[in-house]
Amino acid sequence: MTYALELKDLRKSFGKTEIIRGVNLTVNAGERIGIIGPNGAGKSTLFNLISGRFAPTSGEVLLNGQRIDGKKPFEINRAGLSRSFQITNIFPKLSVFENLRCGVLWSLGYKYTFLKFLADLDDANQRADELMQMIKLDKKRDVLAINLTYAEQRALEIGITIAGGANVILLDEPTAGMSRSETSRFISLIKEVTTGKTLLTVEHDMGVVFGLADKIAVVVYGEVLAFDVPEAVRANPRVQEAYLGSAVADSQAGGH
Repeated sequence: MTYALELKDLRKSFGKTEIIRGVNLTVNAGERIGIIGPNGAGKSTLFNLISGRFAPTSGEVLLNGQRIDGKKPFEINRAGLSRSFQITNIFPKLSVFENLRCGVLWSLGYKYTFLKFLADLDDANQRADELMQMIKLDKKRDVLAINLTYAEQRALEIGITIAGGANVILLDEPTAGMSRSETSRFISLIKEVTTGKTLLTVEHDMGVVFGLADKIAVVVYGEVLAFDVPEAVRANPRVQEAYLGSAVADSQAGGH
């Protein structure tokens, strides 16, 4: 069976310190996976290994059955995997429309295009308009990205992340810093724009994780402690002890 994403005994050491300790994970096409764990568990390092920012010390990363470990990030992106970052990563002095148009160019076959010709690229302009509507920023078309609200900037980054047509999307703490109402709207947005795609997201907000994910992988000390549907993970005593801890105990006791 070919998985959308597969990690085989993945390991990463920095000097003598082993951060990722033999992670095995299989993700089916179209699944939404939440990755949780305490600070320092290795979640962001895992994302960096998958997306090519770090090369693994050993082990394999397979995208749609093809090994991508050791490849450069842009090569992995062109193979069909895209990611966002904890810190918003957009072009602040370009408009919303221009940001999205930059994101679609390569996937449409435009390698290096001078700005003066961009207005003539009807397919790129149409795709950018479609993305703007998907992320609900069509009314901010000509607003510079730097002048958007924080939540709007995060929505724009999601748009850029999916602009290239990748089938596997990695989102690193997409709702960090948002209010509860913003978070609720953003979860709906993520569900909508990643329909039919494979999604992995790192999150600290348990409401986001349990509301968005089909399955949850709990990472503790660089290892996957549990990987199952949300209800089974919530009820797992080892997970409660290692990560959810007092928050679960409080909720079961009716605490706040």
